[in-house]
Amino acid sequence: MSLDFNTYDNLRSIFSVKNMVSDFFRKYGLAFVMVASYFGSGSIFIASSAGVRYGYSLLWAVIGAVLLGYMAQDMSARLGIFGQSLATFAREKLGRTASTVLMILLSIGCVAWTLELTAAVGKGIVVLLGLQAIGWAPFAYLTGVAAIVVGILGYDWVEKIMVAMMFALLGSYVLVASVSSPDIVAAATGVVPVLGGLDGMVLAISILGTTALWPNFFLESELVEEKGWSGADAVPNMRRDLAIGYTVGGITTIAIVVAAAAVLRPAGYEQLETFLTPGKAMATVLGEWAMVVFLVGTLAAAFNSIIPIMWAPAYMIRETLGGEYANSRRTFLVIYVAGVALGSLSPFIHQYLGLSVIDMIILFPAYNAVIGLPITVALLFWAVNDPDVMGDHTNGWLLNILNTALILVAAYSVYSAGGLVIETIFTGGLAG
Repeated sequence: MSLDFNTYDNLRSIFSVKNMVSDFFRKYGLAFVMVASYFGSGSIFIASSAGVRYGYSLLWAVIGAVLLGYMAQDMSARLGIFGQSLATFAREKLGRTASTVLMILLSIGCVAWTLELTAAVGKGIVVLLGLQAIGWAPFAYLTGVAAIVVGILGYDWVEKIMVAMMFALLGSYVLVASVSSPDIVAAATGVVPVLGGLDGMVLAISILGTTALWPNFFLESELVEEKGWSGADAVPNMRRDLAIGYTVGGITTIAIVVAAAAVLRPAGYEQLETFLTPGKAMATVLGEWAMVVFLVGTLAAAFNSIIPIMWAPAYMIRETLGGEYANSRRTFLVIYVAGVALGSLSPFIHQYLGLSVIDMIILFPAYNAVIGLPITVALLFWAVNDPDVMGDHTNGWLLNILNTALILVAAYSVYSAGGLVIETIFTGGLAG
């Protein structure tokens, strides 16, 4: 049997593409796991709200949040490459008991995130398929089961899934934004910082809180080992990886802001009642296809976030326990499965705390921004400036100046909104 030239060329093309993909995943991909974790339903709702309420004028906040997220991930990756994981650093500096208690307290925030994500996916499925009679609760539970199955597949599989989903999200939202006839000049002026009053500043901080995601600081320092990144030679690849991942995430967020500003704001929307409102509204202007694309993207983004967010406690607690637990796959799986199972109980939170799905989507990321982010940023800043851990690779003065910006913004978020967020969660939500 012989192959003609066309068949041979086709096979060679297929193998060439396969080799390119394999080479990409060998060098890159970790940043997409990080970006996918922050790109959930809360991020989409907040970005849509920014476009509806302020048009293009908060695009600067998206760019700033991406840059700050990049810098924080760079610190975390360098810690893992030259020193140790952030959780191990906490154990060595604070002691096993204190660090384990701290990791468990932080993990409550990850469970809270998962609660809003399972609620968002459940609600989205109901709306998308017209199953209001059934309600969203059963689909929240099923989402948790699916996340458990995918999350235990192993890093390589999850990385490939995350990369594929992020590029799909990028294509979907850029498509919607491009046909919405945005004002290019107004969008260009939106990269110049304008605070827009207290509400605008709070929304800008919310964008930061959903982009500079504190569980990623623990994850990146752990997962650099999965990529085989060790030593100074790995830093250029790590930084290119972060640049690619955060560029895709940033462009996707900008596309959502632009679509909301170009479609929803001119249509008379002043605020969004639910995280599904943008999709419904776009259907009236652009057609049903826009709603389907937007809602499917929202569901995919929310599900994507669950896995890396709940990986974080599994790594954190395992590392701080140390000893026989530090490298135990079984310990990791037990913590991960238990965490996701708790995060699937969003219907009970709805029932007993009176929080709606939209309450959870807004308040639980905000809780993490005012509790988890400041603690983790301070711990990370301490680690990358410790010569006993980093050797000759501690932060230089320029990196410390840039990284201090993240610490100051995190501190401001606590000062400006900490008490209000906690009170609102326990008093029936935003309408309570």
